[in-house]
Amino acid sequence: MSSNLTRKILAHHLVEGELTPGCEIGIRIDHTLLQDATGTMAMLEFEALGLDRVKADLAAQYVDHNLLQTDFKNADDHRYLRTACAHYGLHYSEPGNGISHIVHMERFGRPGLTMLGADSHTPGAASVSMLAIGAGGMDVALAMAGRPYYLPCPSVLGVKLTKQLPKWVSAKDIILEMLRRYDVKGCVGKIIEYFGPGVVSLSATDRMTIGNMGTELGATSTVFPSDTRTLQWLTSQHREEDWIEMHADPGCSYDEYDEIDLSTLVPLVACPTSPGNIKRVEEVAGTKVDQVIVGSSVNGSYRDLMVVAKTVEGKHAAHDLSFHINPGSRQVLENVAQSGSVMPLLLSGARIHQSGCLGCIGMGQAPGTGQVSLRTFPRNFPGRSGTKDDQVYLCSPETAAASALTGVITDPRDLDGEMDYPQIIDPEQYLVDTSSLVMPNEENMKTEILRGPNIKTFPEFDALPETLEAVVAIKVADNISTDGIMPAGSEVLPLRSNIEAISEYVFHLVDEEFVKRVKQLVNAVVIGGDNYGQGSSREHAALAPRYLGVRAKITKSFARIHKANLCNFGILPLVFKDQGDYDRVKQDDKVVFTDIRKLIESGATEIPVLMSGKEIITLLEVSDRQRHHLLAGGTLNYVRKELKS
Repeated sequence: MSSNLTRKILAHHLVEGELTPGCEIGIRIDHTLLQDATGTMAMLEFEALGLDRVKADLAAQYVDHNLLQTDFKNADDHRYLRTACAHYGLHYSEPGNGISHIVHMERFGRPGLTMLGADSHTPGAASVSMLAIGAGGMDVALAMAGRPYYLPCPSVLGVKLTKQLPKWVSAKDIILEMLRRYDVKGCVGKIIEYFGPGVVSLSATDRMTIGNMGTELGATSTVFPSDTRTLQWLTSQHREEDWIEMHADPGCSYDEYDEIDLSTLVPLVACPTSPGNIKRVEEVAGTKVDQVIVGSSVNGSYRDLMVVAKTVEGKHAAHDLSFHINPGSRQVLENVAQSGSVMPLLLSGARIHQSGCLGCIGMGQAPGTGQVSLRTFPRNFPGRSGTKDDQVYLCSPETAAASALTGVITDPRDLDGEMDYPQIIDPEQYLVDTSSLVMPNEENMKTEILRGPNIKTFPEFDALPETLEAVVAIKVADNISTDGIMPAGSEVLPLRSNIEAISEYVFHLVDEEFVKRVKQLVNAVVIGGDNYGQGSSREHAALAPRYLGVRAKITKSFARIHKANLCNFGILPLVFKDQGDYDRVKQDDKVVFTDIRKLIESGATEIPVLMSGKEIITLLEVSDRQRHHLLAGGTLNYVRKELKS
């Protein structure tokens, strides 16, 4: 029976369940990926399991988010991660070595493997035909312990690519076209598999861009075939022995189907304040730009930086504009330097930064008040840049370079009369420098784990009571992101290892009075709209509210990763059966869940809730496994008890 590539990889790794869309499955995980914004908590969770070393085939920890050392916190956390990785057998990538997704692609990615990452953009590993999924740190800690990863079996959206991209249009415009079609929740519960004759026109780093931002569609993951372009990439990284050919079978079927004629695409831009707010660049051309940033995990490759360098060569950026370059990895910057293209960037007025996420996670590079920032980043959620009421646009490197020169949003095709479109060819052999990667070995397991004063032990949570009484502490609208629930940025992220401290910022961008209000309650409920918890995988958006006493969230719908994180920390993820009930609920309503333990134990899907004396029906659509975790007060409580038995 013919099969698509997604199902082939899932079937090869399936350990529990059946490959029926919507049913829970458990899959074996080959690689795990951590970054420092989520990795410190994941390592603390792994330590709490009481194991002596990781059991995944390859586990890696990258330091790429919290690179600003404005005080002791980030430096202490990096030391903790370095020593913990040595002790437990993880690969460790030092600060400045590069963004997790790009370095993993360079050094470790292999076709046909599975990877679970504590970063929502982990599906960028589609670049080397991995089935990579973003998850909360708790799920990754369990995968590091050798346990399966559980998820609802995704359906597969097959997207056929035909022909080739025209000049001045690149891979970023492909994923922006997908966002134009599907918006930020149109691919929830799906894996997107690209196939067709147009695929071979896309390099491995092009595929990284598309896979990375598939997350913004709500997709579980993205898959590309392993073909000659995959071999070309691995050969250039001196890893051709890791290549195997992998394709969907001829005539295979998909649960859904779409098609993109690449030759018809035009430069696109995501306007404030959502990756799904897509317009043609020509529609917003002429908008004054104050800041342009090229790079990050989605467009920080050699090709991306080189096309910018060639576009601005011999020219200078507009003088009332701040122009930044964020290389995706040290290797990228080293190879751009070897090509002779660092000097053209410097002479254009660009500020070249260390390899890291930086402004993408609000770690510096915040725009000024009322300023427009044009970025090649994957997200532009409100306030994510570090500036309240920011105006962030997302675009391709071509559009960014053209706009940097003119000082206004510019369709890069307008440059066609002035210069030839730069055709960038990746090096046949990249300069490879592994000196900033610390590999695991038996001797390192003797390393003492060093902890700074900001690193606190994982908090203890109680089990779910028989009857739960609470108060609605906040009501929020549709598409609230995890940035809205738990902000990132240089002020907040350094507190990631200290749940008591970081909990002071819950909903800070939405309602500055939330924390003060919720501390006056014994138990709290959050009311949300559609697609609640979209965006980053950071589990602090579940963990910190739980620490403050949030025991249930009732919404119109949840984003996949956040819903799983809620279950991991004992917060009931409930959905209104009647969507109209959302409009009837108010902040400060009293909420009673009668016999809630019995209902969950019985497998009930419909959960009645008394809301200020009036009954509404909510839906608890979770697996039996997740029910056990909710009853125990969280996954860690359940697993630790299981390990002791």
